[in-house]
Amino acid sequence: MHERGIILGIAVIILLYGWFSKLLIRYNITGPMVFTIVGVLFSPLVFGAKEIDTSIEIVQIVSEIALIVVLFSDAAVLNIAQLKKEWRLPVRLLFVALPITIVLAFFAGRVLFPNESILYILLLALILAPTDAALGKAVVSSKIVPQKIRNAINVESGLNDGIVFPILLTLLAVISSGNTTEGNGWLGYIAQQIIIGAVAGGFAGWVGAIISAKSKANDWMESNYLNLIPIALAIFSYYFAEHFGGNGYIAAFFAGLFLGNSNIELKEHIESFAESEGEFLVMVSFLIFGLAFIPQTIEYWNTKAFVYAVLSLSIIRMLPVALAFGKFDLSLKDRLFIGWFGPRGIASILYIIVAVTELGGIKGHEEIFGVASLTITLSIVLHGLSAKPLSYIYKNTPNS
Repeated sequence: MHERGIILGIAVIILLYGWFSKLLIRYNITGPMVFTIVGVLFSPLVFGAKEIDTSIEIVQIVSEIALIVVLFSDAAVLNIAQLKKEWRLPVRLLFVALPITIVLAFFAGRVLFPNESILYILLLALILAPTDAALGKAVVSSKIVPQKIRNAINVESGLNDGIVFPILLTLLAVISSGNTTEGNGWLGYIAQQIIIGAVAGGFAGWVGAIISAKSKANDWMESNYLNLIPIALAIFSYYFAEHFGGNGYIAAFFAGLFLGNSNIELKEHIESFAESEGEFLVMVSFLIFGLAFIPQTIEYWNTKAFVYAVLSLSIIRMLPVALAFGKFDLSLKDRLFIGWFGPRGIASILYIIVAVTELGGIKGHEEIFGVASLTITLSIVLHGLSAKPLSYIYKNTPNS
């Protein structure tokens, strides 16, 4: 399909979805579901005339900005005071459940795809490791779910992609070079990315909040710029951290966390931006996924791919979450609920884009990328459909 036709199509679907979005939500039909389907419709699978090149820079830029905005805005609405009381939940998810998940995903890949390269199986495990709270938006925004559970899911999805991303980049460098010895020193690299990213992002958010408050107090700023300051600061924090060797995604999260808890007025504008312009970027990312990645990989959605995808969204995710809390004071329903709501979305899509760009395509390892795209697609549908119903079931189920 011609580029102008795609742009026109995007405009039309935004209009249609905007007009009927509330009605669709009543039937658990979410934005990511709609835009992914529309992407498929515009692709060569249905009405599209030619395949979209997934390695073009604009595809990666759109997905990067969308993830930055999501991380920044999700962190901004978190309550630091509440997190201080409930910090153990997200910490256990990030530093106990996440590593176990990656290990289980790797061994499942070895069993199901014995002829595939070990490095590519690890790549698959890393692509599908980060979660995306946006796919279960009804969960993290629902008052019927306890705040400590919502915060745990939100913080996990905000930080796990930043933690996994340095490992992914290291692995891609090893694969590209063909020299496995180049992975030496990767623990130091990952630690550097996380620490510098957190410090740089927190500093940018803190300073941004102070300057914004002073500017507003002295009447130096036009009020219509209050919606632009947060998004500009989010992008600035990303590149600020990257310049000093930190991870930009972790920086975006911490910038939002500090800004949102330092300036109440800006926090309200961040929420407003996230619900409009930010939502647009996220939806375009899902459209790109349906438009560019599903058509290239759908022929590899075989039985083994489905088995792996189902395992990835269930046992491989839920068992580590259940184990991570040990004797921690969480009921079985809490563990199952948190375990299920580990959807794969924006971060995994970005990881695929980065991998395809760095490796020059999917040729020779189509099955691995096919499994990844299938898992994301199933997650978009299953977590979108189940978010509201399971939230109500969770509320009405007694603790065991």
